Amino acid sequence: MILWLIPLFPLIGFLLNGLFGRRISKSLVSVIAVGSVAVSFLYVIALLARIWPVATPYAEHDFTWIQSGFLQIGFDLFVDRLNTVMLLVVTGVGLIIHVYSIGYMHDEDSYYRFFSYLNLFMFFMLLLVLSSNLLLMFVGWEGVGLCSYLLIGYYFREDFATNAGNKAFIFNRIGDFGFSLGIFLTAITFKTLDFGKIAAAVATMPIEAKAGALTAITVLLFIGATGKSAQIPLYVWLPDAMAGPTPVSALIHAATMVTAGVYMVARVSFLYDHAPVAMTLVAVIGLFTAVMAATIGMAQTDIKRVYAYSTISQLGYMFLGAGVGAYSAGIFHLMTHAFFKALLFLGAGSVIHGLGGEQDLRHMGGLRRAMPITFYTLGIASLAISGFPGFSGFFSKDAILSAAYTNAPWMFWIGAITAGLTAFYVFRAYFLAFFGSYRGHHHPHESPRIITIPLIVLAILAAGGGFINVPAWLSPQLPMHGQENGTAMAISAAFGIIGIIVAWFLYVARPSLAESARNALGPIYSLVFHKYFVDELYQGAVRKPVEGISRLVLWRGVDENVIDNSFVNGLGRTIRGWGALLRHLQSGSIRNYATWVFAGSLLVIFVLGLVGGLR
Repeated sequence: MILWLIPLFPLIGFLLNGLFGRRISKSLVSVIAVGSVAVSFLYVIALLARIWPVATPYAEHDFTWIQSGFLQIGFDLFVDRLNTVMLLVVTGVGLIIHVYSIGYMHDEDSYYRFFSYLNLFMFFMLLLVLSSNLLLMFVGWEGVGLCSYLLIGYYFREDFATNAGNKAFIFNRIGDFGFSLGIFLTAITFKTLDFGKIAAAVATMPIEAKAGALTAITVLLFIGATGKSAQIPLYVWLPDAMAGPTPVSALIHAATMVTAGVYMVARVSFLYDHAPVAMTLVAVIGLFTAVMAATIGMAQTDIKRVYAYSTISQLGYMFLGAGVGAYSAGIFHLMTHAFFKALLFLGAGSVIHGLGGEQDLRHMGGLRRAMPITFYTLGIASLAISGFPGFSGFFSKDAILSAAYTNAPWMFWIGAITAGLTAFYVFRAYFLAFFGSYRGHHHPHESPRIITIPLIVLAILAAGGGFINVPAWLSPQLPMHGQENGTAMAISAAFGIIGIIVAWFLYVARPSLAESARNALGPIYSLVFHKYFVDELYQGAVRKPVEGISRLVLWRGVDENVIDNSFVNGLGRTIRGWGALLRHLQSGSIRNYATWVFAGSLLVIFVLGLVGGLR
């Protein structure tokens, strides 16, 4: 097995399309981009078939990357039960999104640039997943951050796109600073960054009763995860990431970047198991992120933003699972979420494509007749994310909530209520788009097969993906802390069904009541609609003070007054003054030169005489 071939294929696709894409046809660009990911996917399938059913970890050392003092870091890749799940999700769902993109992006001028970025994204995500040490993982971690910046800002001639790309980049840099500090502290503590060696060392250490070195490491690493996986307080970049093309939204939200934080926490679960304070923090942050994002999603009118806030909320569930010790349930939900969230975004893209670019739910309605395939597939995705019994989200979300029911009952109840909110706002969007009368201005039509076939494939996965028993596959590596509980599953499913019924009643049966409820809520609705004014809070409390300090102190005070006036311009003025004085010595007159020589000679004789007299 040659593991480095898995990320190599998308890297080759990136290089070929990036270097030659402008001069070749769109068809060839598509073949290169999709083909490279397809080969990686098939290679992963072959790899899984080879290690099945024993699934013993396999590692390869390709070369020594860094060697300094006690620290030796290799370009080392490995596969085990955990990252085989991730490899299948990344390459499989990524391949479907690549195929979909052929139809969705066909009319774009920079077609080759889009696919080269998409392939590069796949390369870095696969490198992140395959890495056997923290530093190599950090390379992939930063790489997906770079690619998200490039893809979110794909329409770089538009201010909204460049602003969104910058926002994503900056917020991720904040989180990644914490992540890098966690890496440094890990290296100092364990004298290695290799996952296997760290796990062996931690196994001999006691569980920290209070916050200690392990708690510090895990909290710092989790700060990185809050940025990458959009959790409180670094979540605000993700809704604005909708500025990129819809396939980008699907790739970021479903298969790649935002799942990296969840994967990282599961990968170093041996650290978190010894730091219960950090585990509690992970669970609490995940739970309250899930609640907050769900409430915001209830009031959004942009279909892609509704699904963006659902991503933030569902990621919160995954961190809740990790925080209560149900790492395998969190990864299970990561997988099912990849299926139904990719379908939600690609289905939204189909709606937008069929409406000539319209994204506002208030300008939709009645689309089920004009777009039947999109209607049915998005319905399956909506049932899956709502945790409707039998669909994929039911199995994975309830595995998390069952663990919470066992380990932290109060978290279970909040999570179950949030499941009801999720079902409500997802079906609110679904009913506003496909039921009632058409409120738009563009003639709606179904999307072409290159778009609808990926929707059908994802619908099959979203419906049946829950029957893939991921927790059982991961149990030798990530044991579940907490068993399935029939009562917990029934309660959470009931909340989800209630959420669907309420959405149907307000937006299909009695739509006038929705308007009345909105007016009755008044300030509360405004607060939720404006996303709790968190962006405005960051603007007022962080951005403006930093800009003010930068402008008054750093620019005016330091740059202009100290550096420019005192050093650069001051030195220039001093040299210019001496030059103006000394230039009179170079007059070109022989008489003047003779006078200066005579005066200089007298000065030398005087000084020598003075020195001799002192002796």
